[in-house]
Amino acid sequence: MITFGVLAVLGAIVQFFVPVNYNMSEYLPEGAESIESAEVMDDEFDEAVTNTRVMIKDVNINEAISFKEQLEDVDGVSDVMWLDDVIDIRTPIEMADEDTVESYYKDGNALFSFHVEDGREVEVTDEIYEVIGEDNAISGEALNTAIAQKMTGQETLNAALILVPLIILILLVSTTSWIEPLFFLTAIGVSVLINLGTNIFVGEISFLTQSVAPILQLAVSLDYAIFLLHSFEDYRKKNHNPIEAMKLAMKRSFPAIATSAITTIFGFAALTFMVFEIGADLGLNLFKGIIFSFISVIVFLPALTLILYPLIDKTQHRQWIPSRYNIGKHVLKFRVPMVLIVLVLVLPAFLAQSQTNFLYGNPDQPESTRAGSDATEIEETFGKYTPMVLLVPQDIAKEEAMIDEMNEFDEIQSIVSYTTAIGAAIPPEYLDESVTEQFLSENYSRIILNTEAETEGETTFAMVEDIHSTAEGYYGDDYHFVGESVTLYDMKEIVKRDNVVVNTLTVVAIGIVVMFAFRSIAMPLLILLTIQTSVWVNLSIPYFQGDALVYIGYLIISIVQLAATVDYAILFSEEYIQNRKEMPALAAVKKTMNDKIFSIGVSASILTSVGFILWITSTNEIIASIGLLLGRGALLAFLLVVFLLPALFVVFDRVIEKTSWKLNFYKKE
Repeated sequence: MITFGVLAVLGAIVQFFVPVNYNMSEYLPEGAESIESAEVMDDEFDEAVTNTRVMIKDVNINEAISFKEQLEDVDGVSDVMWLDDVIDIRTPIEMADEDTVESYYKDGNALFSFHVEDGREVEVTDEIYEVIGEDNAISGEALNTAIAQKMTGQETLNAALILVPLIILILLVSTTSWIEPLFFLTAIGVSVLINLGTNIFVGEISFLTQSVAPILQLAVSLDYAIFLLHSFEDYRKKNHNPIEAMKLAMKRSFPAIATSAITTIFGFAALTFMVFEIGADLGLNLFKGIIFSFISVIVFLPALTLILYPLIDKTQHRQWIPSRYNIGKHVLKFRVPMVLIVLVLVLPAFLAQSQTNFLYGNPDQPESTRAGSDATEIEETFGKYTPMVLLVPQDIAKEEAMIDEMNEFDEIQSIVSYTTAIGAAIPPEYLDESVTEQFLSENYSRIILNTEAETEGETTFAMVEDIHSTAEGYYGDDYHFVGESVTLYDMKEIVKRDNVVVNTLTVVAIGIVVMFAFRSIAMPLLILLTIQTSVWVNLSIPYFQGDALVYIGYLIISIVQLAATVDYAILFSEEYIQNRKEMPALAAVKKTMNDKIFSIGVSASILTSVGFILWITSTNEIIASIGLLLGRGALLAFLLVVFLLPALFVVFDRVIEKTSWKLNFYKKE
């Protein structure tokens, strides 16, 4: 008790010193082309890629210049770009190219673009708001990052404030003691705090891990504590003294807890094989978390219970919800139609979930927020804006020819380079370095492509491929391409591989664990078919709704749902095998359903609640989508374990018996 208490307190304190990373692109592997290109640009040029836009309304040229100077004075802002950087504003702007002018100044509105220093997004954007006031607008990647930093901690707290009382309520109606739910939450809560503290040895965690890992750990591993304490209560009812009852409870529940923990651990461990390292970040955290939860339930919870069990006795209340339901005979009447329906649905669901339209970056802010309305206002005035940067070897003739070709691309609004801003006819050596340094370095020429494309999508990714192809035609492999869309394109290509590898590893690992646990070949196949069908149906719904799905949510849920909800099937299957040793298949399934639907329902209701509360409380689209998929997936898994798995056990009873070792099924005399 003292040891776990000290570790929990240390973990609670140390977690505040763990850095949180909000930049998804930093989780791309070192070998990714966009990462290498960004490193080259950092070495060659002082200027960074634009990540923020500000629109100032109803200003003349001189007022716009004044605002530009104010923005340049903000510490953390660099490379502020406006009309005066591309044309000589001392001459009438009516004489300049209209498209160029309207990219920066239109209908009395001035649009500035600049870079906000990485890691300082919150303080810098707050100061920019003070400079521009309420009437003007700001948007961009830096603002989205700042919002994520501000909201993540608060929204996690909001979710916890709703979730913990809800879990307590679910546990109260499913137990017979007012204090027992606190034992469950204490055992898992201690392990959550210890896990958060150990992240100090990892170095840093992603905002995604910070937001969902503690809640997922709590929801997924709460079952272990429930298994143990329910078993403890059963033995106490048989007049065993508390110590003896706990010994017997640990012996009885250990196989179920261990099997559930191992399958979940293997599922989360598969995430660490993702090349896109956000998966490894979350997978490692959940992997540690489940191990700590398992140790806490096996070591800490028995000690806590034996010291404080008199409180359980003194706080008894009546059973509010029956723990046994006579539904087996009704459900099994439809076993054959149920199997046929699922067999008909499984192929379309599998195909649909693989054809979903994916988003790879941070979705736009909701229009109900200032950030969302600002972004809409800027786009309505100046259109979409997604800057990209090409670094190419210095060759004025090639550069001019390539730019002429790229100007024909529909999505490219303007191109800023040495040849467009200064002119190919003027040799760089005749100019002061302060004039050329933003375009030319020792080894490369810098070309800024201002595009009207979305940040991502089929059209944008096709444009990225076209620019790659054009640059390669002029310079071979000796060029570098940087920008948010370029990074997302790399992300898309990398996660395709991750999807196949991680899902295969998860299914194989869980299948092997279940196979050895049940000493059967058919049992793991039926269990995996049941849970994997729920995963495919869950992930196919966005396709049929025509909605885009955040890819990282898709990839994580395809693993987390399988790893977390396979426990329902394992619990059901273990009880079924015990009953099958004493009675025929149909009777064994009926008894198992009657006895276990309550326990499985409690677990599923907790995980479903966790998912839907994350969905409701989070303004971050990635976290919200994970919550929706998790809540819906847990509910689907529960329904299929209750309605499909029993039918499969009855239909394939002979197959299970023939492909299993020493299950000793009951045989009629």
